[in-house]
Amino acid sequence: MTGATGAGPGAAGDVAAGWSPDPLLAGHEVRTLAGWWPASGGPSWPAVRAGGAAPVLTLVRPVETPAAPRGVVVHLHGYNDYYFQSHLADAVRDAGWAFLALDARRAGRSHRPGDVPHYQGDLREQASDLTRAVAAARSLWPGLPVVVHAHSTGGLVAALWAHAHRVRGGADAVVLNSPFLSVERSWVTPLQDQALRPLARTAPLRVVSAAPSRYAGRMRERWEFDTDLKRPDGVPVRAGWLAAVRRGQRRVASGLEIGVPLLVARSARSGADLVEGADLDSVDTVLDVATIAALGPGLGTDVRELVVDGGVHDLALSHDEPRGVYLDALGRFLAEVAGAGAPRRMNA
Repeated sequence: MTGATGAGPGAAGDVAAGWSPDPLLAGHEVRTLAGWWPASGGPSWPAVRAGGAAPVLTLVRPVETPAAPRGVVVHLHGYNDYYFQSHLADAVRDAGWAFLALDARRAGRSHRPGDVPHYQGDLREQASDLTRAVAAARSLWPGLPVVVHAHSTGGLVAALWAHAHRVRGGADAVVLNSPFLSVERSWVTPLQDQALRPLARTAPLRVVSAAPSRYAGRMRERWEFDTDLKRPDGVPVRAGWLAAVRRGQRRVASGLEIGVPLLVARSARSGADLVEGADLDSVDTVLDVATIAALGPGLGTDVRELVVDGGVHDLALSHDEPRGVYLDALGRFLAEVAGAGAPRRMNA
């Protein structure tokens, strides 16, 4: 990432100061940093600038943290999402680790007037936010291992980021919670896929899909979150965003070389995003888990699989039993990273 405007993607800045109480979550505090842009004139520049000027990213951390943490977990959300899962931070703290969440540009706490919600015209935009968050974690807790925990589209970004940083500057381990690795068996047809590239250059904000998120609506029945930041009515999918995602997914399909321990977690089954039905509470209604199973082993040299029976798309939002299975496996994985040892393959 050369020729950037604004703060460099690897610069943490003075993140020890400038924290303030989080208006959304009790017992948390936030810190906002300026985001990075790729140099103007590049091939993705028209799609990138369409999202809005002067992007920011927001770091969120619990006030209560272990006195002597064993490491730091950096959490990245997915599309139409933001950090509100305080029970995830609690589970990480119970495992003896510090926790730092990232609300990436144009999402959650980082959305600003004029921004196109959740949009990125190049996945390097959100990847640079992740770089800043990991650098901040290393600055706040020097000398400790850092594990990136990422969900859905954030999981796609984190996988590509970990591959790009496999030599230096990356994490010590990565956890992908239902990563968006492919559009196989989805509404995106091969013909639409071919049309995306020119459309992203000429009309990046063209809406190519718009529908309510029944998944988000169902989650709102069981979890408390801000429906302006995670919308049951959905966030329109735009050509520039989908073209950037498809570029990243094609790179994943060719295989990555992530060199650190990698836990790829998914539900046992997929199902339709229906208005009603028990499956809404026990399967992934957003992604096809078979493609995650097929592509996961090709992400790196040390990949472990976690299959959670009864899990929903965000495994951390599942019902009590599957959520407990996921969080317990996460704790064992963190223990392994910290040097305590755990099974290499974790099927649940």
